Amino acid sequence: AEVRPEFEVLRAMIYYIDAFPERMHHPKEDEHLFARLLQRNPATRALVDGLQAEHVMGRELVRDLEQALLQFELQFEQTWPKGLEKFTAAVDAYAQFHWQHMDKEEKELLPLARQALTAEDWSAIDAAFAGNEDPIADLREKDFAALFQRIVTLAPVPVGLGERWKTAG
Repeated sequence: AEVRPEFEVLRAMIYYIDAFPERMHHPKEDEHLFARLLQRNPATRALVDGLQAEHVMGRELVRDLEQALLQFELQFEQTWPKGLEKFTAAVDAYAQFHWQHMDKEEKELLPLARQALTAEDWSAIDAAFAGNEDPIADLREKDFAALFQRIVTLAPVPVGLGERWKTAG
């Protein structure tokens, strides 16, 4: 028997991906980490430009995820399991893209940043990412913790703490 998707859980997961990495984390990278690295080492321009272009592409892939999930959910009863293919492809595309992006940041950008940035730079970057000076950012980070807890509570075992998903049909 096929497992019936819990669309509420999937929507919450995509919302988290959109809200945290795409709307909160990546802009901080662009504005703080990348900007300071470019000041200290202008030769990193091509790498930084590429990573910033990937941030834009990541947002587009999240929109693709949202659209594929919506289409899958709206057509679920009529097309199961056929509608799953497009959604699965969108998930795979986003996941592969994001892993490659993080790998590039970790293996290419961060080593250059460790060489070029000063202790003062890192302190400023840490403060920006922590949101220490922005009470609105602190509230948003608390909201993300609550959203993450909701996902864990709704997602079925072994992924989360929720009940196993029902079978389709």
